[in-house]
Amino acid sequence: MHDLLGHELSLIALSAGALKLAPGLPEAHRTAAQDIRARAGAAVERLGEVIGVLREPSDPAPEPGAGPAPGLAGIEHLVERAAAAGLDVRLHLPGEAERAELPRTVDRALHRVVEEALTNVAKHAPADRATVVLDHAEGRTEVAVTNGPVGPQPGDRPAAPARSAGPSLGLIGLDERVRMAGGSFAAGPEGDGFAVRAVLPHRPGAAPPRPADVLPPEHRTARRGLHRTAVAAVLVPLCTTALLFLGVRAWDTAFARQSVLAPQDHARMSLGQPRDEMAPYLPTRQTSRRPAVPAPEPPGAACEFYVQTADPFDDRSGDIYRLCFRAGRLVSTDTYTGSEVR
Repeated sequence: MHDLLGHELSLIALSAGALKLAPGLPEAHRTAAQDIRARAGAAVERLGEVIGVLREPSDPAPEPGAGPAPGLAGIEHLVERAAAAGLDVRLHLPGEAERAELPRTVDRALHRVVEEALTNVAKHAPADRATVVLDHAEGRTEVAVTNGPVGPQPGDRPAAPARSAGPSLGLIGLDERVRMAGGSFAAGPEGDGFAVRAVLPHRPGAAPPRPADVLPPEHRTARRGLHRTAVAAVLVPLCTTALLFLGVRAWDTAFARQSVLAPQDHARMSLGQPRDEMAPYLPTRQTSRRPAVPAPEPPGAACEFYVQTADPFDDRSGDIYRLCFRAGRLVSTDTYTGSEVR
């Protein structure tokens, strides 16, 4: 979204900047072109902000001695902290837990799943027992956090006291994080309680598609609303800029049509001819374009300026005629083309 729309908005800003510097552009149009350029630039920045909101920030690289402990030690620490907060929680390790070093993305995802699941149990079912099951298999790690009337199991380790529970990321964030690590995620009622399960491969692959029933309906509704808001935040400035640009061009073209003196009509004019005879084919308005280098006018004469064509794709676009009248008669006629016009 950012690359495609950002590129188009940048092109609009670039075109508006070129239009602003075009020779012969009236000051009002120059101001409008500057406004288009500024709004397109602001839309690019707004787009970056929206994408930043939608994209979950990646974890910073860990510093030595900072952050949660990696691997099994980090999970044990989470269980201890939850127990210190008053939760009846046990860590269950089927068989011998593999102590091999896990990829960082897998290790962080495991840590977040256990952390969020235990926090939810503490919030919504503090009287239940929570069980954390961590199972290392060849090439993958499975974690399950369940709560409910679960009896003791072989291999349970009692939790030691600690201080506080960690922050909550929400089930939506967990699902995103696990899928980004190439794993699968599921959360929902199970028996008399609730279960959160994740399977993470040790070698990251393509993220599997999201199951349709992972998120509660209210979360899906909220996400659709966020997407609609993000789309509106991008499209409204884009459409407004395009409409403003087209409106300025349409107004400029309509104004120019009223100041066109056709070349064949100009060819019929002759010096000394009364203006009243020329009135039937003189335009109703004069153009705002003027010679880039002001030319001296005949003494006592009043000069009028007209464009040769209103077609922006015509080679004569921007060329003007200057007709000077004194005492109601044509005393001079001049033609200015290309860079001679501003």
